This record gives sequence, C-alpha cells and structure tokens, in this order.
Amino acid sequence: MNEIHDTVTFRDRASNVNAKGKRKWVYAAKPKGRFYRYRSYVSFLYLAIFFALPFIQYKGMPFFMLNFPEGKFIVFGNIFWPQDFFIFAVAMITFIVFVALFTVIYGRLFCGWVCPQTIFMEMVFRKIEWWIEGSHTKQQKNSQHRYSSQQLIRKTIKHAIFLLLSFLIANIFLAYIVGLKGLLKIVHEPIDEHMILFTGLVFFTLLFYTVYAFVRDIVCTTVCPYGRLQSVLFDKDTMQISYDYRRGEQRGKLVKNTERTIGDCIDCRKCVQVCPTGIDIRDGIQIECIGCTACIDACNDVMAKINLPKGLIRYASENEIAKGNRFHFNNRMKAYTILLTILLLFTATLVVTRKSIDTHITRVSGQLYQEVGKDTLGNLFNAKVLNKSNEAFQVEMRLEHMDGQIVMVNSSETYMKKEAVNELTFFIRINRKQIHQRSTPIQVGIYKNGERIQTVTSVFLGPFI
Repeated sequence: MNEIHDTVTFRDRASNVNAKGKRKWVYAAKPKGRFYRYRSYVSFLYLAIFFALPFIQYKGMPFFMLNFPEGKFIVFGNIFWPQDFFIFAVAMITFIVFVALFTVIYGRLFCGWVCPQTIFMEMVFRKIEWWIEGSHTKQQKNSQHRYSSQQLIRKTIKHAIFLLLSFLIANIFLAYIVGLKGLLKIVHEPIDEHMILFTGLVFFTLLFYTVYAFVRDIVCTTVCPYGRLQSVLFDKDTMQISYDYRRGEQRGKLVKNTERTIGDCIDCRKCVQVCPTGIDIRDGIQIECIGCTACIDACNDVMAKINLPKGLIRYASENEIAKGNRFHFNNRMKAYTILLTILLLFTATLVVTRKSIDTHITRVSGQLYQEVGKDTLGNLFNAKVLNKSNEAFQVEMRLEHMDGQIVMVNSSETYMKKEAVNELTFFIRINRKQIHQRSTPIQVGIYKNGERIQTVTSVFLGPFI
C-alpha cells in the first residue's frame, strides 16, 4: 500500500476546533486603537437605543413594538397589522438586498460593527470577563490548572453578573413584544396570571446566558447563516479586512540594528491574539472573520513601534492587494445598488400611501334582494372595518356614483373603536332603473369628518333581466 502524505498547508477545520475535534476555547486579547475606539462609540449608541427604545412613548403608545402574539406592530409610531404584511414582506426583501449589497462592497461590516451578537459579546460580556478574570493570557494560564478558591470566586461572580445581564436583556426583549405597560403589568401582578410570558422570560434569560457565557464565537463561525452566505457574495473587488501578503511576506522576527531584507510581518501573532474567533488573518479571507478590525489595530500598533508603515492589515480588496487596483464599483455592485434603490422607493411609497383604515364589504350570504316600495331594490351587507390607528372616530358610508341610500341597522355601529375590527350591518337601497343586470358593481365611500378616506367595491344583486 502506498503511503499518502498530508500536504495540506491550511487548517481543515473550524478555527475554534482542535485537531481532535474538541472545542478550542478562544481567549481574545483586549484590542486598542482607532478602530476599536470608533466601534466603542457605535456600540454605546447602539446599546443606548436598544435599552431606551421600549420606554419611548409617542401619542400614548410605544414608539417601537413588535407584538407577535396579537399581530400588532408599531414602527416609529405607526401601527401595522397582519393586513399590512405585504409591506413587511417588501421591507424584508429590501433589507436582505441591503445586507447583500453591503457584503458585496464591504464584506462583513455589519457583523463587526452593528451585529447584536458582536456588540453584546465583545463590548459588554467580554469586557466584564477581562475586568473580573484578568487578561487573556491570565485566563488561558488559569484554565490549564485546577482552579484555586479565589479563581472559583471570580468565576462565580462573573457568571452571576452574566446571568443578571441576560435577565435584563430578556426583560428588554419582552418589552419590545408586549410594550412597557405590558411588562410593568407582568411585574406587579401575580406570576400565575402570566405563566406563558414568565416562561418565555426564563427561556430567553437562559438562552442569552448560554450564548454569551458558553457558545460565544460558535454563533459567528457555525450557527449564523449570514456567515455562510458571505462566502458566495464576496468577489475580488469586495473591500474587506485583508493582510497585505505582498508586503508582509516573507515573515521573520525583528532583529535590532539589522537592515530588514524580508517582509514587514515580524510574526508577533498580535493579530491572532486579539481575534474573537481565533483565526489568523494572514492565512487569507476566512469564513470565520467577522470584520471586527481588532487585527488592524493590533498590527498598526506593532508597525508604529518598529517604525514601519501602518496598513499591513487593512480594509482592501483582493485586487488591490494582488494587482494594486483601486477600489471601484463593478457591474454586480451597480446592479445591487439599482435594485436596492427601486425597493427603497417602493417600500417608502407603500408606507406613505398606507391607510389607517381597511374596510371589506360583502353581501350577507343566503339573502336575495328585497323590494322596497314599487321602484326601489335593497340588499343587506356586512362590513368589517379595521381601525389601525390609536384613536376612535365616527365614520359615514356613502354610495358613490349612483343614486341610492345606505341605511344602518344600528346607527351606533358607525363608531370605530381604536385598534380593533369593527363590524357594520346595513342596507343599500337603489332605484330599480339603475339596475340593468343580475350583479351590478357598486362603490361605497368611507368618510371621516367629511373627508373620504377609502373607497370599497362590492356587488349589488338584482332580479334576472
């Protein structure tokens, strides 16, 4: 049997898995530098908005709420219902194209800068870990030995804080669903009256705790579908965090007082130590890279100390590194941009033209026409009027483009309750001379304060002609 020699020069497994297939824990060093500072500003703004948004009220209702159980969604003070699902579908397609465009142009910029997983993991939980357990080298060293009593106390404190933070995040998450008033109601009333929501609160608390205490980087490298999607969206013109191998290779340690004749990379591995997913960016673009810029800051810091130009690791496309080509919009980027612009305009039009009332009118099934006097025919109709707004109001129904009369079965029914489906029952009476076929199309106008807010089409049933 011939021997088969392994000539693989790059790892054949995920960055957080060792050669034996077991989990390799990533102990990331704390970055410092210009990009990390900018990311911190973005994260502070993001966290402020995340925690404050459920508490903001607009016209007596939440400014933003996604109430899935009731099918009620409030976005920037506007109420959307399941009947507006088409708008959400278009908005979701627009968002997907937006993410795809950003990936094609800037790689995983979203992942590194504004993804909730990255922000909470790297800017909240990881910082708490550094504060309690020390630097990455100290944590790694401690993990290789039996924990002392002091280390056990530190770990217990860390996990207690992680659990409390997860509970806080779960509560904010719940506030986005039921609103601030709903959350306070759950807090003040007995638990047994809200067991479903309480169970959900416990579930998401444990979920967030598990993710940020144990799963961590696996979310980015294995679980998240966007990490897999990026591999088919990148091309050689995509701006991404890249190692300039033309400048950096051949690697070699720095020798003082000696002229350097090899590449600028001194193989210090600082870029590897700060990576939250444990990859070596010098091996090229990898699916685990989340574009967090930590390696850029680490490398620039080293380059500054040894008096070499910064930018050995930087935002650059493959064509820029390999051929020196400047970044430009290729045809695929232009196509995505045009498509995104069209979708944005279409979504904006749907939102602007959306009505606060949605009416459906149908004839009462099983009912024929009625003769009213000698010259008039009548039909009985039902109407379901969805008032999407946060205010109650009176409506008036008028027959459009025909001489006729609408007679309400109960006049008080024309009062539309807020955020509710209101049902109306009424007769439409039309002069026999205007009915020239068995089924005659009619239009009913819905008026509020004398202003027509919707026109609904239905069918009036007459005698056989």
